Amino acid sequence: MATPPAAAPETFLSVRDLRIHFDTDDGLVKSVDGISFDVQRGRTLGIVGESGSGKSVTSLGVMGLHRAGSARISGEVWLDGEELIGADPDRVRRLRGSKMAMIFQDPLTALHPYYTIGAQISEGYRVHNKVDKKTARKRSVEMLDRVGIPEPDQRFDDYPHQFSGGMRQRAMIAMALVNNPELLIADEPTTALDVTVQAQILDLIRDLQKEFGSGVIIITHDLGVVAELADDIMVMYGGKAIERGTAEKVFYEPQHPYTWGLLGSMPRIDREQTARLIPVKGTPPSLINVPSGCAFHPRCPYADVPANDASRTEIPLLREVGEGHFAACHMTQDERSRIWTEEIAPKL
Repeated sequence: MATPPAAAPETFLSVRDLRIHFDTDDGLVKSVDGISFDVQRGRTLGIVGESGSGKSVTSLGVMGLHRAGSARISGEVWLDGEELIGADPDRVRRLRGSKMAMIFQDPLTALHPYYTIGAQISEGYRVHNKVDKKTARKRSVEMLDRVGIPEPDQRFDDYPHQFSGGMRQRAMIAMALVNNPELLIADEPTTALDVTVQAQILDLIRDLQKEFGSGVIIITHDLGVVAELADDIMVMYGGKAIERGTAEKVFYEPQHPYTWGLLGSMPRIDREQTARLIPVKGTPPSLINVPSGCAFHPRCPYADVPANDASRTEIPLLREVGEGHFAACHMTQDERSRIWTEEIAPKL
């Protein structure tokens, strides 16, 4: 019988060497290719990267939502000391919604159009609690009120199309939290919402996390969202984690050229912007034909630096570059620190 990996006592989720591959007519898609991370109770992990980097596939893998036979999944996912990869699907289904829950990227497609908002929240509550409809309705109305939906007793009987985008997202959060899960995964929770509503949703997630003490994973391509919420950050590229550490370390002492590129393309409002934003040149790699060596090397402005000459032939390992700070780059730490201090940081 497998034993959970050594981790901090407060660790609730521990993922080790997770790989999720898909067979297609064009070849094997390596959507997630060997990532590891932990999430502690009361802390937020931000997973960032461009579209196609494997962020959402990772979250669906943790939740056990890939259809049987549709994906090759290996590695370990430990939830509160219980291993989920290869576990009985009925057991994973019971954990989903009770111990772990997810806020999906597009609530309009995630919510069923034929059922009222209240009926969908109540169903999630009754599946995990032996209660009657009246009790479930009361709990659902309480959660709608808690997430800031006005007149919750009346809106309980409305359908998803009768809610605005922001209200639908709030309803999704109410549904995810109705059973007080200890792990909450939010997949692009502010996509397609206006800036004011985005701020409200982020404040709501933060407040509810404090109230319930949940561990949170927030998946996004928006570094502003990560800066607002995350305690720890994992940067993904080409299906792999290329940098991981505390938010302070990743934002102020980044150690990977791709992370530098993300930071350089992010607008700043805390200081005067004197230069144009610097885009990351090129496009994300195909996960069917991932470039040899470091997957980022075709776009990396430092691929020809002598200290980085192995980038085209050898896959860099995720190595510790500081306490709790990891990066996957062939350049030496001294060289990366020099480039960041002298060339990158002054432009940001």
